[in-house]
Amino acid sequence: MKPITEIARQTGILEEHLEPYGRFKAKLNPSLWKELKDKPDGKLVLVTAVNPTPAGEGKTLTTIGLAQALNAAGRRTVAALREPSLGPCFGMKGGATGSGKAQIVPAEDINLHFTGDLHAITSAHNLLSALIDNHIFHGNALRLNPGRIVWKRAMDMNDRGLRSIVTGLGPGNGTVRESGFLITSASEVMAVLCLSENMQDLKRRLGRMLIGYTENGEPVTAEALGAVEPMAVLLKEALKPNLVQTLEGTPVLVHGGPFANIAHGCSSLIATKTALKLGEIAITEAGFGAELGAEKFFDIKCRQSGLRPDAAVLVVTAKALKYNGGLPKQQLGEENLPALRQGMANMRRHLMNLQKFGVPVLVAINHFESDSQAEVDCILEECSKLNIPAEVSKVWAEGSRGGEKLAQRLIRLLDVEPSRFAPLYDSSLDLKSKIETIVKEVYGGAAVSYSAAAGKALAGIEALGYAAYPVCMAKTPYSFSDQPALLGAPEGFTVTVSNVSLSAGAGFVVVETGNTMTMPGLPKVPAAQQIRLTEDGQIEGLI
Repeated sequence: MKPITEIARQTGILEEHLEPYGRFKAKLNPSLWKELKDKPDGKLVLVTAVNPTPAGEGKTLTTIGLAQALNAAGRRTVAALREPSLGPCFGMKGGATGSGKAQIVPAEDINLHFTGDLHAITSAHNLLSALIDNHIFHGNALRLNPGRIVWKRAMDMNDRGLRSIVTGLGPGNGTVRESGFLITSASEVMAVLCLSENMQDLKRRLGRMLIGYTENGEPVTAEALGAVEPMAVLLKEALKPNLVQTLEGTPVLVHGGPFANIAHGCSSLIATKTALKLGEIAITEAGFGAELGAEKFFDIKCRQSGLRPDAAVLVVTAKALKYNGGLPKQQLGEENLPALRQGMANMRRHLMNLQKFGVPVLVAINHFESDSQAEVDCILEECSKLNIPAEVSKVWAEGSRGGEKLAQRLIRLLDVEPSRFAPLYDSSLDLKSKIETIVKEVYGGAAVSYSAAAGKALAGIEALGYAAYPVCMAKTPYSFSDQPALLGAPEGFTVTVSNVSLSAGAGFVVVETGNTMTMPGLPKVPAAQQIRLTEDGQIEGLI
């Protein structure tokens, strides 16, 4: 690793704008934006994927490797990625810093406490929770209805036992009421931080956050409770993006970490805009499959910020196509062309969906050692039939050299094919029409069913004047539908909306479908059981 001061210098960042956290990571002071804001933007590239296997398909890996390859090709590139959550790190997926020769470093630091951003977000979220209960305990001047408090608590860990709780038990401990916990990645504070332009915007958004309703049904916000300034104090440092590097010294801004299945799934707007000023190309990712992360990147982040992506890279693996073609997980490493061809329908739908947003698309075939040449050729042939450029990516094994052809193909795409980006739906549509547009146009479904609670919540949100907000769909990442086992490219299904909530600060309406949980649980054998600290202080099993 190079000292972070050297990475900053080669990126064009003066040391006066750098706030080092040790030798190999640093925060960027807001003074940098004042220097950069009038510079022209580079090209913006989004990396997304087909519906994944439970192990994931390598979006972060591809983003890192492609950024390295673009720099090696002479195109100054800065990547913008999300911060890992401790939940997946100790749960199912392990670390989220890439692997092989396409990693961001120092990986253990980034995967664990990093610069404290997620802890700060958790603290700010729970400060508001404590202020709510304290306000009710000391007389409840705002006349909050304890039965209609919508603000839960948060922690950065998968803990299903905290999904539904009762607070205030015991004499002198406040009002007894039902509540629960979210994982920090699903917190509205996380979304607010990631969508804010600056500290002033952050405060405005924090103030708009809905905490509950009065006894007369009137909404109460965090601003009414006097929570904005103390929360901003806790978030002061967390709002600054973090600078790290890849194994090859490519600069990466790692900032913010909302999940894409239960939140909006994109790294911070501040980091993305900074990367656009620092690089000829800014490359970022959106979580899970394109029907989740990419749709939210386009319809929420770009809509709110004015960002206009120049291209999208769809990460495809032979394993994911065989999985979507019905092959059992234990056989995904074996050649099976019939299952692969069956799973192609999933790739085709994602490609068709990305084209609906008007962005040029490139397919990156993330190569595994178990992939046969026949499988790779089959994917390339299908892309050729669809007139979609595609290249094999071997960045895991070879770093930038393994992404050379992919980078050159992306450069040609950016230079030749203009983007005609537009969001999928118009803001003037009512909320149900927006939901149904996504279900029919992106998922391939036929209809939407609403629980009684969801229907009532939608009507209430529109009555409050928030019908123009975009919707943030909370859905299983493994299927276009709300049913995890319905793989491939299903059609004619009905999506069931179980709950709807307003994120007024973030600027969207969260729509929960199926059995989506905003607090995940650990798997039967969590990754935590494979992580250990050696006698010489080295961490093993995290990446």
